[in-house]
Amino acid sequence: MIDPWSSAIVNYEKLIEEFGIKPFHDLLGDIENPHILMRRGIVFGHRDFGRIIKAIREKSEFAVVTGMMPSGKMHIGHKMIVDQLTWYQEKGAEIHIPIADMESYSARGIDFNEAKRIAIEEYITNYIALGLDPDNEKLHIYLQSENKIVGDLAYKLAKRVNMNEMKAIYGFSGSTNIAHIYAPLIQVADILHPQIKECGGPKPTVVPVGPDQDPHIRLTRDIAERFQSQFEFITPSSTYHRFITGLTGGKMSSSKPKTAIFLSDTPEVAEKKLKSAKTGGRESLEEQKKMGGVPEDCVVYEMLLYHLIQSDDELKEIYHQCQEGSIMCGECKARSAEMMKNFFKNFHKKREKAKDKAESILDL
Repeated sequence: MIDPWSSAIVNYEKLIEEFGIKPFHDLLGDIENPHILMRRGIVFGHRDFGRIIKAIREKSEFAVVTGMMPSGKMHIGHKMIVDQLTWYQEKGAEIHIPIADMESYSARGIDFNEAKRIAIEEYITNYIALGLDPDNEKLHIYLQSENKIVGDLAYKLAKRVNMNEMKAIYGFSGSTNIAHIYAPLIQVADILHPQIKECGGPKPTVVPVGPDQDPHIRLTRDIAERFQSQFEFITPSSTYHRFITGLTGGKMSSSKPKTAIFLSDTPEVAEKKLKSAKTGGRESLEEQKKMGGVPEDCVVYEMLLYHLIQSDDELKEIYHQCQEGSIMCGECKARSAEMMKNFFKNFHKKREKAKDKAESILDL
């Protein structure tokens, strides 16, 4: 059972085997200038992404949908979604970003006014600062609770979903509140509404997610097929990215502050946190020089892989230096922490500039 609301570690290989997700690397040769997360295997799986590749190649209409649940602070792992969105924006995508205030209310007990505040101050501000163009006419950001088109569509789609199905997909029990049970249907409507007539009609749509969100994707794809004759939905595509490892090992989580570098942290705090992160080093300096380190088990290397180094050649050199023991963890940590500090200095300047724009977006 994969639960979208827990912080459990997911077995990526098992996910591919059991749920029919296809390996993403098989498609790389068909994508012109694939995103760095695609090239490096961080985006590891997909469903029907060929439709999106075709739309990009032919410069035809396609949509991207990805939600934000305003229940806490954004950490650096969340940056992966925004990085992908900016790439899709450059490819001409119509981008829809639902703010899942209904889900945060039902699953986390967050008041609607508080959810809106968090969305503006924490999420939308960071999305803009990380590179999303807020003035692009194809960008649509909205609150679930205020989008009548989405609400009406969710109600219509709910007609052909029963409780047995919801229990099988999400593991809902008899004590689950009805609002929480209904929240996934709102998300289904979020994903499918770009294809209804009022929003331009059927078009390929992709949802970039972490693997914990796959239950939503499976439900959406099933419902899209059930309503194909009525709405002519094209079954939505999806991509899956790996989670970034937390500073102490395990998954990085906003609810576990010691595991995360938050985007609201000061440059000095971000630097200090990375210096304290778990590495793939050996128990002693002598062993490290003799046997080399294990970059696959190193949080610091993962930060370089996901966020801090753009050059694949430079990254390979660091990987080999670690493996052969020619660079020690202390030196690598110090250099990486300095990169993190510089990233945050630049990012916080952009955050200040983004605040006013973020305030106005939901009022448009």
